Amino acid sequence: MLNEPHAMNATEQEEREYLEEIKEKLALAIRRGDEAVRQFADELRQKKQYIHEHQSGMDEADMVAADQSINRMAFTGEAAVARKRRLLKLSQSPYFGRIDFAPPGQASAAVYIGVYAFLDEQQRQSLIYDWRAPISSMFYDYEPGPAAYDTPAGPVPGTIERKRQYKIRDGRLEYLLENDVNIHDDVLQRELAKSSDDKLKNIVATIQRDQNAVIRNETAPVMVIQGVAGSGKTSIALHRIAFLLYRYRETIAARNVLIISPNKVFADYISNVLPELGEEHIPELGMEELAADLLENRYPFQTFFEQVAALLERPDPAFIERIRFKSSVEFLSQLNRYLLHVENNYFSGSELRVGRTVVPLAFIVGRFKAYHRVPLLKRFPQVAQDVRTYVRDAAGRKLTGQEKATIGEAVPRMFRFGQVLDFYRDFYHWLGRPELFRYEPGQRLEYADVFALIYLRIRLEGLDAYAHVKHLVVDEMQDYTPVQYAVLARIFTCRKTILGDVSQTVNPYSASSAETIERVFPQAELVKLYRSYRSTIEITTFAQRIVPNPDLLPLERHGPVPQVLGFATPAAELEAIKDLIASFQASGGQSLGIICKTQRQAARAHEALQAPGVQLLTAESAAMRERVVITTAHLAKGLEFDEVIVPFATARTYHTEVDKGMLYVACTRAMHRLTLTHAGELTAFLAA
Repeated sequence: MLNEPHAMNATEQEEREYLEEIKEKLALAIRRGDEAVRQFADELRQKKQYIHEHQSGMDEADMVAADQSINRMAFTGEAAVARKRRLLKLSQSPYFGRIDFAPPGQASAAVYIGVYAFLDEQQRQSLIYDWRAPISSMFYDYEPGPAAYDTPAGPVPGTIERKRQYKIRDGRLEYLLENDVNIHDDVLQRELAKSSDDKLKNIVATIQRDQNAVIRNETAPVMVIQGVAGSGKTSIALHRIAFLLYRYRETIAARNVLIISPNKVFADYISNVLPELGEEHIPELGMEELAADLLENRYPFQTFFEQVAALLERPDPAFIERIRFKSSVEFLSQLNRYLLHVENNYFSGSELRVGRTVVPLAFIVGRFKAYHRVPLLKRFPQVAQDVRTYVRDAAGRKLTGQEKATIGEAVPRMFRFGQVLDFYRDFYHWLGRPELFRYEPGQRLEYADVFALIYLRIRLEGLDAYAHVKHLVVDEMQDYTPVQYAVLARIFTCRKTILGDVSQTVNPYSASSAETIERVFPQAELVKLYRSYRSTIEITTFAQRIVPNPDLLPLERHGPVPQVLGFATPAAELEAIKDLIASFQASGGQSLGIICKTQRQAARAHEALQAPGVQLLTAESAAMRERVVITTAHLAKGLEFDEVIVPFATARTYHTEVDKGMLYVACTRAMHRLTLTHAGELTAFLAA
């Protein structure tokens, strides 16, 4: 329950004194923790020594007991180390918020809120509450006045009499804000005006009410977050995971969560956020790694990155037509219709003779259909077993090994195909569109075929590879197709958080809207986030000219107007970019992204610029190492930079629908400054 130790630190001076008090208590707890860890280490050493010396006289049961005791001690030791790590983090910044809350008829008490909880062991009272605890939700959801929070025993109403926010860095109080207005906005303005740290921001101190509702939603089986560029979608999804891991810590651990993310750089970018929030590493997979796993590496295939590169460099109408068809909801329903057709028509054989017994075809087909819950190609062993029983009962004798084998081989032969790939090819013949499938043995599958093939494999052979996953997070939802979602829905039966922005598609021919996703997951709850926190109003207004989004609400933060600079020659353009890089490096900014349309352009620019401290990001890159990177819009998705340069913004480079999407993504990566350069005619997307 609430307590009264720090009843009211009314002034800034009292707050500073209180902070010192808390830091002392934390330092004491860390020292105690160190002693505990040392003690565990000593006991563990002694135990191992004892076992080593008495091994010969120990029986099986003694050994098992000794093993368990060692494991238990090691586990307790690890927990002590983890606790120490949390306490060290708290001593840097113990708390960021405070509410003074009074339940009806009681005096108000101060609730300090931080990234972790901290308990005064002697007094048995909470000095700092975890941001994810039920009582802390009021900090995000209410201004001073009537408020309430949920507990397992029901809601607790009351009144918030004061609300404060702090910025404590390296144990020093930098500022304190008292709030009569919504102080979140003040803190937000200060936080956003800073440079992009090269990792995603820990937004715990500035979570807004609408974001908090998403983070704490415990009921939705599937949560779809459609958020505009810079609305903090990814950050919110990660905070949601941190909240759920805290809330259900008895039943779900970090290893039971899986994040499907678009590329390795992005995966690296987010992997450092959750430890900030107090969670250990969460497994992540790219969609392609998942595909290779589900196809057991049997079929090499083109990657999504290569598909987009082909569309950017040499858009072929037949290729576009294949992608467009295989990305439609219609395609998925045709696949389902085809499977029904297979079920009803592809078991064709004749009666089966075994010795003197004749097994009628109707019996065999009947047994095949009786197992309709079992994947098609997995039914044969069961049908063969039923046929053997039929023969045994009819002949009144046991079957010979040879007869059993004959039946086992004969049953699958009555079915038209035995291989998933043969069914997939046949599907296009059944459709009357054989030209839509281009594949020769030894070639690579087109990316648009990969998940359709996996879907057939699930339906024909069954797959249950990811039963341990209890929560799935899918980022960049607009880049996946209905058939990809159908695969995810069948492989992962757990709860899901799916997020993205339909304005930021890298391939408009295969983009999904939130509505398309809702058709695959009818039980989904859809949340739309319209407020953009990343860019200045000037940058947002500029990007809106490329892809207008009337719903987007920029935050009132101003900066220089984006510049579009024309040059007489490509050489002059490159010289100017070199100068821009040099002045950025001198300015002390954290990150500059030079964002090109294609990988080929990026590689050429990297070579031509020859500037020190500039990293070229490729599909293989695992992390951003330098302050300045050259990359493509496709790889920069989900990332943000203090400054962005978009070179080669000519009519020749940006002219198709795909190009337009890339240009929008490139411009919306910028937080504070955006510059576009061109030598030659400017793209029509900016000419207006």
